[in-house]
Amino acid sequence: MVGSVIVYDGKIIGEGWHKKAGEPHAEVNAVNSVKDKNLLKKATIYVSLEPCSHFGKTPPCCDLIVKNGIPNVVIGTVDPNIKIAGNGIKKLIEAGVIVTVGILEKECKELNKRFFTFHEKKRPYIILKWAQSQDGFIAPSEIIRKEQKPVWITNEYSRQLVHKWRSEEQAVLVGTKTVIDDNPRLDVRDWSGNNPIRIVLDKNNRVPKNSHVFDNQVKTIILCQSITSINLENIIFEVIDFGQNIPLQIMEILHKHKIQSLIIEGGRQTIQTFIDQNLWDEARIFTGNNQFKTGIKAPILALKNSKKYYIENDELIIFGNHD
Repeated sequence: MVGSVIVYDGKIIGEGWHKKAGEPHAEVNAVNSVKDKNLLKKATIYVSLEPCSHFGKTPPCCDLIVKNGIPNVVIGTVDPNIKIAGNGIKKLIEAGVIVTVGILEKECKELNKRFFTFHEKKRPYIILKWAQSQDGFIAPSEIIRKEQKPVWITNEYSRQLVHKWRSEEQAVLVGTKTVIDDNPRLDVRDWSGNNPIRIVLDKNNRVPKNSHVFDNQVKTIILCQSITSINLENIIFEVIDFGQNIPLQIMEILHKHKIQSLIIEGGRQTIQTFIDQNLWDEARIFTGNNQFKTGIKAPILALKNSKKYYIENDELIIFGNHD
């Protein structure tokens, strides 16, 4: 997500933003929006991320800036992508452009925290999400549970918010027990947008093949100990060693699949494993207006610097795992 503004004589004469991968970058849209192109030779272009210097899906933005004779460039932050990573700045300086870097850098990095996490830490930006009862359970005991479907803890508006979150992230991860107990769809049916890639931990291939995760509607990656089925168009099996560090192996696979963000929705053991390894960036925890008395206890996570919200009777706590 990149934005750009072009200023001449204290006034904005052009602006643009990057709308979709493969489409014109922010700088291109900003330059194209300027009515009098002659003013560009006396203008300053502001851009939240370092202009690209290589031919990818679009031509280099550095070349566009130099070609139009824009003398001043103000950059929010350096691009962490190794294909760019300072090369754009170097190219502009070599062309005689006055370059200023690091303006509102913290805000620019926050805007693209998923992108920066992916390139700097070689893993997706990880969001932990769960709902718990007032007495601290994420699921009732097997005695209370009657059918293979979710037991709702939160209200319909909170569930709709979760679907909105799914539409904003690239993938969602669940463990074997969650799929067997709930048979979740892991889609955005209560919102609009793209369904996330489904990641399923299934060590011993226990998930029934008639489960929703095998409906072939959305790209689904099954992480297992051994492959017993062939890959389909949207069903991909990846082998990991469950005797070794599971979260780190998952991160390597998701990085290979170029997944920049991940919501971990369950179950308890899966979430707790990531917490114990301090391998997460954000947590979103709902507390519903009900009690189970027995069941599966919620993950243990120390709440710090949290923000609290209310969605009717549901409490929502959100906080980040800052360094």
